[in-house]
Amino acid sequence: MSALLQTEALDKHYGGLHVTAGVSLALEEGEIHCLIGPNGAGKSTLFKLILGAVLPSGGRILYAGEDITNLKPFQRIRRGMSVKFQVPGIFQALTVRQNLAIALQHHLARAHLDREIDRLLEFLGLHAAGLQRASELSHGQKQWLEIGMAVALKPRLLLLDEPTAGMSPDETHATGELVRSLNRAGVTVLAVEHDMEFVRQVAQRVSVLHLGRIFAQGSMQEIVADERVAEIYFGETRYD
Repeated sequence: MSALLQTEALDKHYGGLHVTAGVSLALEEGEIHCLIGPNGAGKSTLFKLILGAVLPSGGRILYAGEDITNLKPFQRIRRGMSVKFQVPGIFQALTVRQNLAIALQHHLARAHLDREIDRLLEFLGLHAAGLQRASELSHGQKQWLEIGMAVALKPRLLLLDEPTAGMSPDETHATGELVRSLNRAGVTVLAVEHDMEFVRQVAQRVSVLHLGRIFAQGSMQEIVADERVAEIYFGETRYD
């Protein structure tokens, strides 16, 4: 495998406060990589730097070998990146089908639109809800709809910001299976997540961020066995 996304000594500071400090992270093509860490570790800032929502104070970001450090978010999306934020950004007053149509309308011929929407609804487990208003969906269904909108354009890299926040255990597991299916279809995934059962279910590699730096990295088994990680993140709780 080769690195699809790479950050090199990525730094973001506001005055004397270093939110990320020299973060070097490589995301391999075809993997599911989870980013975890305690509150205030810098996860959200690193996510925004990768997306281009904020610009770094130092370092650089490479995507498919191209330096994208100073590109705007829409330019990164055009290169095959897509994002699903923690709070669903769906159109509540529109139907589920209409939401997916909006995501697809400028990128697919009208003759093929209904077929692709049907395919996405089936994949998301939302086929029976296609004509419902998005506002009528459960919280988990809203999250799945936004994942569908994010992957409608068949991205090469999908960024997920706490995709299971507020979900029941069953919804969390279903989301994990959805992510694994996307990965099997060729999508590389970087997920910021707090739910350790979800991380255990999907992650092929895990990076732990602490005080703006990469603190530990490895498989889930290696991370939970690391006593240093247990101290800063897991406390007394073990996930063996």
